[in-house]
Amino acid sequence: MRAIALPALEDNYIWLLVAPGGDALVVDPGEAGPVIQAVAEGLQPVAILLTHHHNDHVGGAQALRDRFGLPCHAPADERIVAADHRVGDGERIRIDSLDLELDVLAVPGHTRSHVAFHGGGHLFCGDTLFSLGCGRLFEGTPAQMLASLDRLAALPGDTLVYSGHEYTEANGRFAAVAEPDNPARDRHMDRVRSLRAQGRASLPSTVTIERNCNPFLRVDHPTVATTLSGRLGHAPRSRMEAFAALRQWKDVFHP
Repeated sequence: MRAIALPALEDNYIWLLVAPGGDALVVDPGEAGPVIQAVAEGLQPVAILLTHHHNDHVGGAQALRDRFGLPCHAPADERIVAADHRVGDGERIRIDSLDLELDVLAVPGHTRSHVAFHGGGHLFCGDTLFSLGCGRLFEGTPAQMLASLDRLAALPGDTLVYSGHEYTEANGRFAAVAEPDNPARDRHMDRVRSLRAQGRASLPSTVTIERNCNPFLRVDHPTVATTLSGRLGHAPRSRMEAFAALRQWKDVFHP
């Protein structure tokens, strides 16, 4: 199978996971137009996955359902009106035409009902995990988001990470300040800048790349802790304090 990143709205990606015959799983269609164009070019959507309720991830789902008669799998959240199959933590979804099974992982933090879908070496994580970053805490707590990130970081290292936005370059600028001495991150950013200069997506990443380079997965690493000590005036007393301080810093960071 191959993954296609369809640019949408300002900086979103609609992800398509496509089987050799052209059947395609559609993930977080913030608008319908890019998917409809992909269909005109030969792909056939077979199902929709939604990770959370924000309109830039669900805005095109109902139009696609109406046009193509697609099943739509989404968290149990009344704010997602396009869903016909509500999913929760520990459930498994099978997409027969792709011969693919995906486990549903509850990953609250960005929103209270956010889920991720993992299977076949793929992770569709919406706005929970970005390359070199993580989502803002709109509804959840730092404890929830840290637990969610820990859960995703524990997946196999070669898992491909499909985030919902093209944020990698901006996140990389923050990461370089949060953890100045990280050669693996610098090598990753060299590749990212090359891809973006060619007009290509910086994603997918992998879980290994994020473990090695993403400061939000490295809150207890000595180099991150040293930087946070300078901001807090003392060494972080816990991983939770370190994560909360890092997330609050990112919220106001201007490179």
